Amino acid sequence: MRGHNTGIMTGALTTVCALLAAAATGCGGVRPGSSDAALTVSATTAIIADLVERVGGDRVDVTSIVPRHGDPHSYEPSPGDAARVTKADVVFSNGLLLEEPGIMKMVHNNAPRDAPKIEFAERLEQYGGTVMKLEEDLGLDVLWLGWAVEGQVRGDGSQVRTTATELEGPGELRVYLTDTLGRPKVYVDSADGLDAKDSFTLPPEAHTHVNWAFSRPGTYRLTVEGRTETLDGKRERFGSGTFTFTVGDAAEAPGGATVLDAGHADVALNAETGKVYVRADEDGSGRRTRHPAQDVVLNVPDRAKESVPVEKPYAFLGEPGADLWVLPQAVIGKHVHGDMDPHVWEDVANAEAYVRRIEAELTKADPAGRTTYEKNTAAFLKTLGALDQEVARKLATIPGENRELITTHDAFGYLAKAYGMQVAGFVVPVPNREPSAAEVEELGNTIREKQVPSVFLEPNLAARADVLKRVARDQGVKVCTIYGDSFDDKVHDYVSMMRHNANELAKCLGRDA
Repeated sequence: MRGHNTGIMTGALTTVCALLAAAATGCGGVRPGSSDAALTVSATTAIIADLVERVGGDRVDVTSIVPRHGDPHSYEPSPGDAARVTKADVVFSNGLLLEEPGIMKMVHNNAPRDAPKIEFAERLEQYGGTVMKLEEDLGLDVLWLGWAVEGQVRGDGSQVRTTATELEGPGELRVYLTDTLGRPKVYVDSADGLDAKDSFTLPPEAHTHVNWAFSRPGTYRLTVEGRTETLDGKRERFGSGTFTFTVGDAAEAPGGATVLDAGHADVALNAETGKVYVRADEDGSGRRTRHPAQDVVLNVPDRAKESVPVEKPYAFLGEPGADLWVLPQAVIGKHVHGDMDPHVWEDVANAEAYVRRIEAELTKADPAGRTTYEKNTAAFLKTLGALDQEVARKLATIPGENRELITTHDAFGYLAKAYGMQVAGFVVPVPNREPSAAEVEELGNTIREKQVPSVFLEPNLAARADVLKRVARDQGVKVCTIYGDSFDDKVHDYVSMMRHNANELAKCLGRDA
């Protein structure tokens, strides 16, 4: 333990949004506007908005784009959000692809050109913070296959569009993503032929999770192509490739091909080289291998066989109860991210770095407020220093054998590293369906093997964690609450959030748990 000494809007919609009155509704801001504020500030999340408000005091009028109950990974901005951003003197965001790409595209399309747009993660180390790699390892018994974009694209807010252009095979392929509330969004559906609608966008150096669903066993060949889309309206195709899937145990891979049937991999497009390939994580080493599309086979075995859910939103997959071979998205909700963990504030020392950066940027934008910002920052840093010590003391009371976290969402790596905890698992049932008996058993085994007395749910994800609750009950362990990306009606400021997390962890994992 270290020492503690202290969803995407189109260009047409965003153009309309910019013309709307600033009083337009549609977003849960941190507080009402202040008519005598020196600066109008937009923040992407309620956590960031709270930190800005503590530094800025009455000199800033700050609102959050993502409501305090919202999920920054999946929130889609409203016209009211865009209207407010047009009035911003400064915009603060987290960066590291925490925010849904549509949020950042809206900011770049609507914020005044001369308004500073600050991403904290870009220079966090300069202000005393630390950033670390995001580790994802769910130990699935089938391949976890996502989509990825590598290489840079000119222009802030520019992106890469991936389009499925051709499919050969015995059945239909659907590629879709299930959001935090269990609603599926279809990216590719071959049932009505493939065309321009069978596409989606990602920002540069991004990765996303998806479900791949095949309606019949056999061999499939999917051709995809990539193109860049820049903020000045240019569209440029840069490459294509064909990927082979063997679905069902009877389907045979071509001789000499590299077969991927487990672990974590992505269908990847490189906007700089024009190459299209499969990017696979090597077990344990942290290294990645890249396989040309024509040299690799993606295996979907019979153990991936499921049934079409009965819920109406999943009717696009076929008749309820029909066979379906699925490579799951594996984690809850929409989660576009890069290689670095964006949940930086879960270490209080990093929140201190945010505050120092906020002071610097507000002072730069409003020099007359320097004295106010310096005074507020000094007071708040003192509060955060005491909070850091309080969190450390609370978590130090947890016995070593109980210092394991099982949560709904991989948002607590910084907390674990800073305060001597371990992330034992963030596995939740695949969001689009009820888990299999084997998956329920595996989750139960993890809880039993780790001998944890409690598991932890985030309030904004609790609606999608019914099975985690049931397994916890079956294993005789508690279900407790932890805050990751969002506030709620009970907790609506950063200090209260971290104090709650420390108290809840100590209570639910302590000796008397």
